Amino acid sequence: MLVGENNWLFVKPIYDDLVAHFHTTLFQPKRYRLGIGSSRVNRWAHHRGLRALMGSSDVCFFEWASELLAEASRLPKCCRIVVRLHSFELYTWASQINWKVVDKIILVSRAMQRAFSELYPEHAHKTVVINNGVSLKRFEYTGRREFAFRLGMLCNLVAVKRVYEMILLLSRIREAGHNATLRIGGKPDSGELRYAAALYRLVKELRLQGRVEFDGYIADTSLWLQNVDIFVSHSYWEGQQVALLEAMASGCYCVAHCWAGAEEVLPEANLYVQEAELEEKVIQYSRMAVAQRKVQQKELRLLAVSRFDIEQTKAAIRQIIKEVGDWGHPSCREVTSELVQGVG
Repeated sequence: MLVGENNWLFVKPIYDDLVAHFHTTLFQPKRYRLGIGSSRVNRWAHHRGLRALMGSSDVCFFEWASELLAEASRLPKCCRIVVRLHSFELYTWASQINWKVVDKIILVSRAMQRAFSELYPEHAHKTVVINNGVSLKRFEYTGRREFAFRLGMLCNLVAVKRVYEMILLLSRIREAGHNATLRIGGKPDSGELRYAAALYRLVKELRLQGRVEFDGYIADTSLWLQNVDIFVSHSYWEGQQVALLEAMASGCYCVAHCWAGAEEVLPEANLYVQEAELEEKVIQYSRMAVAQRKVQQKELRLLAVSRFDIEQTKAAIRQIIKEVGDWGHPSCREVTSELVQGVG
């Protein structure tokens, strides 16, 4: 099992499930502190550890099609490889990966599957779509509290999430006479600190202090979502936003910009292109009777239950690994002794 990107946010429940069903080893390369020579020694240890793990495994599962997979795909093929590609990797890392040695490619949406297949048509037959999932026990719908026009976004403070534009929109909604507020859960990204600084400055310029709250990293997202009435996915690019699925499961009213794949998550009535449409949708929802809002909340909860249950996700990934690990399976009847040109 190789996680990559130092990001356990989406894979932890899947990892726990794999540990419960398979003999699983996690890739954890040794690191040495040797002064000037540390960097070279650590690169050697990393490479050696990667080769050793792959050499002792029947199947290696990569969460993220990124740097680790790029390196591993250049090693001599000695095990089956399954990867889950979320989104950003498609244009950041995919061109650096030797897809010939990858046996199964899990995409989180049909939109991502189409995008991958257009770029790498010769490997399209290896793809399968398995939706992201959330815990329906952790994210429960218990009936929303009294409506207070609280908009919410849960994301890192990066440009792709379009938080800046959302703050501007909040200002317009308030100028139209609606007492809306915006809560933003998430921390600044170390690579985009200028963006975070611009957000803080914009709030001051628009005199929205106390109306826009930056909550920072959210440890308990289920609790945080209980204080959000309308969840907004304003990004221009997503794979399949887990925060949106969590909000649906929690009974928030949810709307999303038309990023590729959003139509696989929300009904058409909850999608928008122009920000004027978003403004209209949230104001319209604010004017609904309590009973009407509850109908909207319950319908989104039912969608989350039927499509995005983490138990379904875990079972589907587990089945893929079983199939790929069966060397008699049709997808495994290729010659595997061929050495792959690259490192090693």
